[in-house]
Amino acid sequence: MEAGIILRFRIPWNPNRRFSPPSPSLPVFIRASSTSQQSGSSYRGPKPTKNLVADFVSRNDDGVRSLPIYVGGASLLAVLFNRAVSGIAPVADASSSQSRADLLALGLAVTNILTGLVWLSIRPKTITPVQPQGVECEVVNSDLPAPIVSEFIWSLVIIYDGICLLQIGMAAESPEDRRLVTVNTDKLMKGSVYKGVMKSGAQNYLANLSLYPGRSELPFLPSNTQAVILQPLGDKGIAVIGGNTVRGFTSSDQAWISSIGEKLDATLGRVNLPRYL
Repeated sequence: MEAGIILRFRIPWNPNRRFSPPSPSLPVFIRASSTSQQSGSSYRGPKPTKNLVADFVSRNDDGVRSLPIYVGGASLLAVLFNRAVSGIAPVADASSSQSRADLLALGLAVTNILTGLVWLSIRPKTITPVQPQGVECEVVNSDLPAPIVSEFIWSLVIIYDGICLLQIGMAAESPEDRRLVTVNTDKLMKGSVYKGVMKSGAQNYLANLSLYPGRSELPFLPSNTQAVILQPLGDKGIAVIGGNTVRGFTSSDQAWISSIGEKLDATLGRVNLPRYL
């Protein structure tokens, strides 16, 4: 999952090191990616395993879908040829074991052919990334200390203790004044989506946002957002991460976001937010 380009803050690798924000005149560009390299060293963490069969099928989709037709056709011809050269009467005889075996083989061959025809006629919808329709935004609460900002600068929306601490990335565009739509925390927290996530205490993955009526409770996201992950931050907040592809978040992405949610909750829990906000 490509997280995009982030401006203005460098995320330190050592959490115990004091964070010093760079000079405003020298913006720092960071590209967050699962394949990125830092200081010339490659990523050494857990890597997803490869499924050779799935990779082969995805690369040869048309051939795999047509395979049952070829197998069924070859089987049908083989049965007919065997019947012709075996010297057995062409008329099926229920008392003959050979006739019963041929009928069974014919049934299996026809089933293979029909299966291939079904596979060719039913194809999954092609999933392609979309260009989010909105405006660039970077809304960070100015009273937050810099070390906290550095820990979640990559997120899209973070709400904690009833306060929107962060809105970054693409946001919806208001049709009236063509400006970004900010997060209305009161309205969001009264909605069923927020209440459902907080009640369950578990991550909620809306893989195809257009199918969920609750998308109307997230008006601050671009209008063509394809998928959303709602990650609870303990029992006090929530992180909203939008994606530009249907089912674009993998199981590894979901596990990573869940771990980050626990880390953010621990970080924010150590800070007396009312003192800063």
